[in-house]
Amino acid sequence: MALTLVEAAKIYSGDPIRSAIIEMFASSSDLLRELPIETIEGTAMRYNREETLPGIGFRGVNEAFTEGTGIINPMTEPLVIAGGDLDVDRFIVQRMGAGMRSTHEMMKVKALALKWTETFIKGDQTSEPREFDGLQVRCTGNQLIPNGTTNNGDPLSLAKLDELIDAVDNPTHLLMSKAMRRRLSAAARLYNVGGYVTYELDAFGRRVTYYNDLPILIVDKDNENNDILPFTEVSNNASAGAKATSIYCVSFGEGMFTGIQGGDIDVRDLGEVDDSPVYRTRVEWDCGIAIFHGRAAARLWSISDAAVVV
Repeated sequence: MALTLVEAAKIYSGDPIRSAIIEMFASSSDLLRELPIETIEGTAMRYNREETLPGIGFRGVNEAFTEGTGIINPMTEPLVIAGGDLDVDRFIVQRMGAGMRSTHEMMKVKALALKWTETFIKGDQTSEPREFDGLQVRCTGNQLIPNGTTNNGDPLSLAKLDELIDAVDNPTHLLMSKAMRRRLSAAARLYNVGGYVTYELDAFGRRVTYYNDLPILIVDKDNENNDILPFTEVSNNASAGAKATSIYCVSFGEGMFTGIQGGDIDVRDLGEVDDSPVYRTRVEWDCGIAIFHGRAAARLWSISDAAVVV
């Protein structure tokens, strides 16, 4: 059964340290707060993705049906190991107390969450084989929708945004940068543009923006404080430079799009290491993502930094 990290934290309510780490992880990323994650056995998940339904039709008397077979593509999603070592000097602990280690551990968990979020969007095994492929690599064919044809990208079109949503079966969320959310909010205030934008509070009491009843998840900064979805993507005309961004639509849920993990986030105290006067904590998470359905995610690309249009 796939659970979000917020739901998993409730299960470990009797283990306050583990529960606090999971909650910190979830609160650091909109994606990790909402993505259902399934725990699997082994080092990879193997499943079949439905691509084409079998043919169906009508027949006349004494006629035969035309034979038709659906297409099922076998898929394998490997787990990757994310994490890192955190060293805190003995001097800091001796002078400032053991609580400083906990503070630095939480910072490491937050950094892991932000790096994971960046990989969720931009991960590419061809350039970094140790990570999983993100949505930018995975969305191809009919699930890759151009926002326009202008060399430097086009202003976000609400018609194209609706087309993006229609490209996903049972859509649950939109993913975009804060800059694009501001553009949508500004458009909703203009009588000649519009856009059905509403607001609600999430599990952490923060305001979430909705477009056409779909919550907008913000893809903000990575662990090095760089924007994950800036206006630096290649537009429709690659020779024109990199001045565009993207919006994604996803269907989170079992049988559609989930995260996968080999187990919960592991935070281990390794004590003082032999070769240096530091206390070391190791944070690891065996994780990945799995898209079970061919229409569980789509990307609208070549969006310029300009006011939204109809």
